[in-house]
Amino acid sequence: MKKLGIFMADGCEEIEGLTVVDLVRRTGQIDITTISISDSKQVTGSHKITFFADALASEVDFDALDGIILPGGMPGTLHLGESEIVNSVIKKFAKEGKMVAAICAAPSVLGAAGLLEGRHATCYPGFEDKLSGAEVLEDAVVIDGHIITSRGMGTAMDFGLAIIWHLLDDEIMEKIKKGIMYDIEWEVM
Repeated sequence: MKKLGIFMADGCEEIEGLTVVDLVRRTGQIDITTISISDSKQVTGSHKITFFADALASEVDFDALDGIILPGGMPGTLHLGESEIVNSVIKKFAKEGKMVAAICAAPSVLGAAGLLEGRHATCYPGFEDKLSGAEVLEDAVVIDGHIITSRGMGTAMDFGLAIIWHLLDDEIMEKIKKGIMYDIEWEVM
């Protein structure tokens, strides 16, 4: 079974984090741990939704993980960027070729850490200049090797599905899409 971690900081964009958790857990083939970067498992997102992380960062064996995810939101992204553990983990994972994924403003953390040099990436509009060294695209999701970036809350489903595709395969991703009726069309009458 693949294992992921997702860092959760106070002020994170709840949808960007919890949508990914929900989608990857639906596969039954990826174990994901929500990780609080503070000294409390209680996390309050940018829209005042409070939830509990599975673990504190100090409790996690990061060597056992296949990838790490950073949700965006403000001031959550700022907290991620200021965190020693976050910066240490993303740099180590990138060096080892493990998946590092970030959405919305959080790709700026990857840029500040020097992980986007010579890569393609995307982010929330207005953060493009913080993706140091990257060729910035406007796609919903950009996968460049083991680095996955996405634009924002509206692309959270695509981001989660891209993570599933990256770690597992197209068939499982399509099964999840069908199961949640993601490609269903609708009409107004």
